[in-house]
Amino acid sequence: MKLKHRSLPFDLRSLEIFLAVCETGGMAAAASELGLTQPAVSQTISELEKRTGTDLFDRKCRPLALTLSGSLMRQRATALLSDAHQISPLLQDAKQGKVSFIRVGLVDSLNRALTIKLSEYLQSRAGKVSILSGLTAAHASELLTRKLDLFLGVDDLEETAGLERWEIGREPYVLLLPQGTRMVLTVDDLRRLAETKPFIRFSARSQTGVEIERHLRRLGIVAAQSFEYDSPYAVAAMVSAGRGFAISTALCVSESQLENNRLITCPLPGPIMSRKLSVVARFRELGQIPRDVADVTRVALGDLVCSLNA
Repeated sequence: MKLKHRSLPFDLRSLEIFLAVCETGGMAAAASELGLTQPAVSQTISELEKRTGTDLFDRKCRPLALTLSGSLMRQRATALLSDAHQISPLLQDAKQGKVSFIRVGLVDSLNRALTIKLSEYLQSRAGKVSILSGLTAAHASELLTRKLDLFLGVDDLEETAGLERWEIGREPYVLLLPQGTRMVLTVDDLRRLAETKPFIRFSARSQTGVEIERHLRRLGIVAAQSFEYDSPYAVAAMVSAGRGFAISTALCVSESQLENNRLITCPLPGPIMSRKLSVVARFRELGQIPRDVADVTRVALGDLVCSLNA
């Protein structure tokens, strides 16, 4: 069913005249300030009152006093005109590829790697920038409900329509062992390790945790329940303290900022398992910004990976 169009009981010009009367305290003063005749101002106010169905001024008072309805109209008219005056500058910014405000979700494991480079780039493309760290699952939900404009994480929501996706890198999962642990070279070695040592998990609320558990099931490895954490630091710290072993990535270990001499990082036995890192945004709503974010972060991650391998 086609919706019936409802016309507004005012236009922006009538609101400007109304606010001028409010500020000057009279029709004649408002007319002088606006360069209009007093009858033109009076007619505009009368028409505004007629169309809104309420008296906006108490005409028994001098200077004119606002009624309760008039006070509410003044409050809302001020906000509406303020927003209207911002449209032209915003359009000019958009013409230059800029936005007034951008909200970005950044998965925890990329905080140290990307925060500075990402902030520097976004500062050139937005008047205000908000970068929120956390789990990819939460960021994905906030993108779909328009609480975020884009996110960088480990789930590109490939089954969700209306999004654009830019891959920024892939990294293999690795085995994280406490210092002094015998090397794990085969799947059987990993199975025996899981039978004798606690497995420090990434939370099942995280995409990383889900992918790791799925991989272990494919290998037929059942790791006993012990500790699970949301943050890369907590997982690496528990392994560093000798509380068990974990499956992680080089970027997650880098994010933890722990002493490497207390940790052993080695390839994960069995089939290669890696995670894909992506920039995800609503389709074509931010122009070239998502693609440029992908380019900037891809370079930053490449530099970091090179330094970790050096």
